[in-house]
Amino acid sequence: MILFPLVGMVSSCSEDTEAEGEFDNWQEKNEKVLDQWAANSSYRKILTFSKDESTTMSFKNTDFIYVEVLESGDGTETPLYTDTCRVAYRGHYIPTVSYPEGLVFDQNYLDDFNWMTAGTSKFVAGALVNGFSTALMHMHVGDRWRVRIPYMLGYGKSDYSSGSNTIPGYSNLVFEIALYDFWHPGEYRSNFKSR
Repeated sequence: MILFPLVGMVSSCSEDTEAEGEFDNWQEKNEKVLDQWAANSSYRKILTFSKDESTTMSFKNTDFIYVEVLESGDGTETPLYTDTCRVAYRGHYIPTVSYPEGLVFDQNYLDDFNWMTAGTSKFVAGALVNGFSTALMHMHVGDRWRVRIPYMLGYGKSDYSSGSNTIPGYSNLVFEIALYDFWHPGEYRSNFKSR
């Protein structure tokens, strides 16, 4: 009689060890998602600023960011590489079983986005990962985008640690970015005003 409960325990242990972890096969999962992004014709495809589109070289899926426009602003200019930008953002990984929207790894606002209440940060456009910089240099004031960044335009193939966060290598990144304002070197913004 004692044999049957032990069989059940052995079976249950082997099932647990076979369950796939959140980041198992991470490179493969991210490459599959990247192929899906590239095939999605509803995304705006923007070549990274670090590549010259006038050349005859062929580009790979990892040379582009994939943009979903959530809101369009009324600005007419876009930031330059050396401009300071005031943005609200939330960054997360690709969806997983435990995190269907993707695990959030960094953000400067909580809850749902609201132009009036979201926290903001200032960044020099060119001082960020390549994909984030590329997005900023194509945005207008008042734009809010969901930007899908291939790992090669993010933190690359190796794990990246910053403070208490470690971003696994091969992580495609998804950012919601709202551009509030930008200004050129030497210009000054005294007080930040919400939209």
